[in-house]
Amino acid sequence: MHGLMMDRPLLISQIIDHAARYHGDAPIVSVETTGGITRTNYAQARARAVKLASALSKRGMGRSDRIATLAWNNHRHFELYYAISGNGQVCHTVNPRLFPEQLAYIMNHAEDRMLFFDRTFVPLVNGLREHLKTVEAFVLMEGHDDELAGEHDWLEFYDEFLATGDDDHRWPDDLDERDASSLCYTSGTTGNPKGVLYSHRSTLIHAMMSATPDVMNFSARDCLLPVVPMFHVNAWGSPYAATMVGAKLVFPGPNLDGVSLTRLFNDEQVTVSAGVPTIWAGLLAHLASSGEKLETLKRTIVGGSACPPAMIDKFRDDHGVEVLHAWGMTELSPLGTVNNLKNKHYAMSEAEQNAVRITAGRPPFGIELGVFDDDAKQLPNDGETQGDLYCRGHWVLQDYYSEGEPALREGWFPTGDVATIDPDGYMAIRDRSKDIIKSGGEWISTVDLENLAMAHPDVADAAVIAAAHDKWDERPLLIVVPKQGAQVAQDDLLGFYDGKVAKWWIPDAVQIVDEIPRNATGKVRKNVLRETYGDVLKQAG
Repeated sequence: MHGLMMDRPLLISQIIDHAARYHGDAPIVSVETTGGITRTNYAQARARAVKLASALSKRGMGRSDRIATLAWNNHRHFELYYAISGNGQVCHTVNPRLFPEQLAYIMNHAEDRMLFFDRTFVPLVNGLREHLKTVEAFVLMEGHDDELAGEHDWLEFYDEFLATGDDDHRWPDDLDERDASSLCYTSGTTGNPKGVLYSHRSTLIHAMMSATPDVMNFSARDCLLPVVPMFHVNAWGSPYAATMVGAKLVFPGPNLDGVSLTRLFNDEQVTVSAGVPTIWAGLLAHLASSGEKLETLKRTIVGGSACPPAMIDKFRDDHGVEVLHAWGMTELSPLGTVNNLKNKHYAMSEAEQNAVRITAGRPPFGIELGVFDDDAKQLPNDGETQGDLYCRGHWVLQDYYSEGEPALREGWFPTGDVATIDPDGYMAIRDRSKDIIKSGGEWISTVDLENLAMAHPDVADAAVIAAAHDKWDERPLLIVVPKQGAQVAQDDLLGFYDGKVAKWWIPDAVQIVDEIPRNATGKVRKNVLRETYGDVLKQAG
């Protein structure tokens, strides 16, 4: 027997429809790339998204066609989120911090048909164009600019493209909730980046759970400023979750320095934000030097990399801001855990509470975590037994986009982390099962850096490790064995990376050694290298 209830598909267009219907006048504030602030609201954003969807259809964009964005957090990017997915296409947010060769690979692999981008990225796109095999149109996300149009005859302009759409366009009525809605690529830490293809259903369930009190606790009483970029796992899903509840939205554009953020937080009376520790470190440094205060901010979600306990203390003690430590992955949409205390914890001492707060938190409904041994046997959640962290749930990927190898193991997704989980579900990352580097919330591949170092004519052997860093959490340290009789200099070795990888991938320093330790099978013993050289950059600072 089935229940006698309505069966309506879960679709992303329903989020903006609901916001326009019941929170239509809730403000959306956007800092423009060219300067200045644009003010709109949910009703106007929905109207523009519908018209933009019509323009996409008139351009010939069909069901499941991929449409890429290369943009900061702003109101046009927000409109694209809903126009593209709501119209049945796939919104592919591209991370501009990747190296151009990776960007070209990603857009070719996705077979993107259109690219929308901010003014900041005009030079980047101009260099990429000839390498993009499937992109048919390049749309600059602003009004017409005579000077740019004269310099680049291949440019189209967002406002002119929008004007070709119809105001009375309707969302497709035959979308299935399991249809693809958006696409994000991993950072390519081992080989090429991999695509994670989200569905309408997974996105809506993720948004609904994200907004709940034990997770990000969004409501119509909030004003959210997402510092985490909209090109980074859909700003952790916040443009969906916040819209679902009708929160005021403030998009900061490209300016994420402490001065700009403080002014925006206070001028717009922001109550909640989300971002990586590197940004918060800059904000706290500015507040300390200027004496300014965060007048309305109540809480911030910190993820992307581990949040230093001192940062949690400083936010709480100096500014009265609660830090919610979160963990996730692109493959998890990205929400895996958020650190909110339980009722029983408030009877504990402050020291005992802090011991809980420094973990990555516990999973919400919809996510199940487990730790496993090398034979895929599940280990106990006792807070002490360490194992490979696996995950499964309603918004966890099943397979990578257009990849041959299976992503799951016995129905679970192996995260690549080593962790412990306590009886209440609080998870703590203890190590990484792969020797990748996470610098300021972004992954850096040691394999790529080692391969390039080995191409240097004077290098006999090389390894790269994650060295502790006060600002970026981790930075790459290059360790090399010179060829016999060769003289190698740090500047020469680091300069060898110029033009081959993104500048922020280049190691901070070089350590010259006589031999790199290896195990019986020839693999580098990076644990030994980290024990020996892991604090070199801190000592140098």
